Amino acid sequence: MNKFWFLFALMLFIPVGSVYGHGLGLETIPININDRKVSITTQITPTEFSASAQKQITMTVTDSLTTKNVDATLLIVLYHGGNQVFVESFVTTNGILRINVNPTENTQIQISGSKENGVWHATESKPIEISGPILNSGGLYRFDVQIQSLDSEPLQNQAFSTYITSITNHAYDEQDKDGNSVDFDIKSYYDVISGFDYSPETNTITIEMPFDWSEQNISHTEVVHEEIHFTKNFSDLMVPSYSGTVNGINLFKSAITIDDYSIEDQRIVHFVLSQDTLHYLKQEQKKAGNENPQGMKFVLEPKEKLVFPVIAQTRDGALQVDLSWEPETIEPQKNTKFIFTFRDAKTGELLRNTSYDFVIKQDGKELYRKFANAQIGGDYVDYTFSESQKGQTTIQFNNLRGTGQGTEFTITVVPEFGSLVILALGVAVTAVILTRRSVLFQ
Repeated sequence: MNKFWFLFALMLFIPVGSVYGHGLGLETIPININDRKVSITTQITPTEFSASAQKQITMTVTDSLTTKNVDATLLIVLYHGGNQVFVESFVTTNGILRINVNPTENTQIQISGSKENGVWHATESKPIEISGPILNSGGLYRFDVQIQSLDSEPLQNQAFSTYITSITNHAYDEQDKDGNSVDFDIKSYYDVISGFDYSPETNTITIEMPFDWSEQNISHTEVVHEEIHFTKNFSDLMVPSYSGTVNGINLFKSAITIDDYSIEDQRIVHFVLSQDTLHYLKQEQKKAGNENPQGMKFVLEPKEKLVFPVIAQTRDGALQVDLSWEPETIEPQKNTKFIFTFRDAKTGELLRNTSYDFVIKQDGKELYRKFANAQIGGDYVDYTFSESQKGQTTIQFNNLRGTGQGTEFTITVVPEFGSLVILALGVAVTAVILTRRSVLFQ
């Protein structure tokens, strides 16, 4: 009992790091031009790469004080994969530049629209369209932009760079230690994956991806986010936690997150590297004698030890539940104490007077339900599973604070003297991940 109250006190008074949403496919750059403040938003649609989807590049120039669009002439240089795609001048219409993109197998870029004095502009009958080897793959795109005029007034030395990611999906068919086929999917929110390997001997996953370790690039990179997807039936990797490295440097615990909630039959493991983490990794590589690192090599390794509390967020990213239990191995006919706190997912602050429904389910059937109010921001539930209540079990927290929002965890009740490993641990992650290359705060 003393151990329980000590653990409960820790959960109440020690703050926990939070994950903040980030977005992709667009970036807004604020710029001071003489006595004016403007912002330029660059966007690639769709956000997630699709070979068959209609593609478009959009730039919007806005006066930051009046929030009204202003017209500008923009010299744009586009790069992808280290290669220059095009360099052309364009003028906005009502502050907006829209470029329809038609990827083709041609090796030359072709532009259609109206062109005067070397500057492209759109009309109702002639929209701007670029065809050729452009947006024919996902990954990281860099726009170097020079503002040549604003509201018809010529400008000099007004330039910026913006980096936009087109999300890519990669599928791999590997074999486990018995020679059975195992499917892995990688979703990259930064750049195209250049290498993947699963080693059944070491039970580790390796991912390789291009990355420029220059200070200039890191300063433009708020987050590097990669997802590893695999079926929950693959027991070799269904462990309570993982460790990871990038280029041989150990990652912080906060950089790796488990998500058993977003897709019913899949586990997703997230690598999320903040800008501070990128600086740290660069410094550690330098200490190790690697002055000029090339790319990123992620290694994911399973860990059997469970670390409390387990953290889950509601789909809207507003509320966070921290859950622990004792004993760590849940067995039938033995009391299990579930200990939990409720927090603001953005700040980590305790949410006092939180109403909740606590539900235990197996095979879709409800075993237990409790409705209560956590006056001090935390509470506990005692429950003893019967001999017939073994196997995968879902712990739900529903209708938190009357919002209709909830979250869930997946655990395993093991038979007495059986495996001491908890096979599945579900961690809910906010459903909407990402508006511009996000930030993870510990």
